[in-house]
Amino acid sequence: MISIVAPVFNEAESLRQFHAEVSGVLLAMAAPYEIIYVDDGSTDGSADILMALAQQHPHTHALILRRNYGQTAAFSAGIAHARGDVIVTIDADNQNDPADIPALLAELNKGYDVVSGWRYQRQDASLSRKLPSRIANWAIGAVTGVKLHDYGCSLKAYDAPLLRQVRLYGELHRFIPALCFWHGARVTEAKVNHRPRTKGTSKYGIGRTLRVLLDLLLVKYLISYVTRPIQLFGTVGLASTVLGTLLCAYLAVDRLCFQHPLSNRPLLLLGVLFILLGVQFVALGLMCEMISRVYYESQNRLPYSIRKTYRASS
Repeated sequence: MISIVAPVFNEAESLRQFHAEVSGVLLAMAAPYEIIYVDDGSTDGSADILMALAQQHPHTHALILRRNYGQTAAFSAGIAHARGDVIVTIDADNQNDPADIPALLAELNKGYDVVSGWRYQRQDASLSRKLPSRIANWAIGAVTGVKLHDYGCSLKAYDAPLLRQVRLYGELHRFIPALCFWHGARVTEAKVNHRPRTKGTSKYGIGRTLRVLLDLLLVKYLISYVTRPIQLFGTVGLASTVLGTLLCAYLAVDRLCFQHPLSNRPLLLLGVLFILLGVQFVALGLMCEMISRVYYESQNRLPYSIRKTYRASS
């Protein structure tokens, strides 16, 4: 089964056209499918349209959130309710082309776990959309090691069992390929069509770039250090302690051997500060190690992901 997950926020003018296009593509594929709309607190009547579509079409489901929680929460709700073996995420503003879905699924069938859409001819304003996007894509690829041309494209196809292992918080939806890669996913991308917006208004802007950079710090920590935080905080702590000790040792030799006074030496305070910071970082690393173990053990979560299991037949 193919599950389509489409978050919706004030897209009343586009929904019926979008639904007709998606349904047509899925019917032509002759595979079981479901379309899950998640209304993220729309105020323009989108929820009423979604409920009407759900009543009129048996393969359509509408989740109406109590308020606007953000796109990440909408994606998370849709993924949690999806029953398919494959999950395809897509925006409902008609800029993503549903006709590209079969191509993404074809790539998925080649053995990939994540296929990310690449809007190689993006129909958006250069300054407010394209430039921040390019900066963010470069930064995400450099930090996570998963180099994609277009992290911001919502049109993506996922292996459902793997995607359900990913927990989404804050605004981490744009980092899903990198988070899946952390779980051992094989990630690729495919060129997709991108259409100019003709109805409604864009919800994105240059202000999101700062939030992307802040979230990137969290993603880097999750990918590299969440199961071994002592290696991050301990390394910083030991480096700080060694530096502080060397400064204090230098001042001790200077005082004892050369009789230079220390009362007017700010370097002494700096050395002591480095030592105290080092001890605090090491203690923080140990505390994070305990929290990490509580997190995994209390939820019976495993720090690894199994792709397949082979057993010899008896």
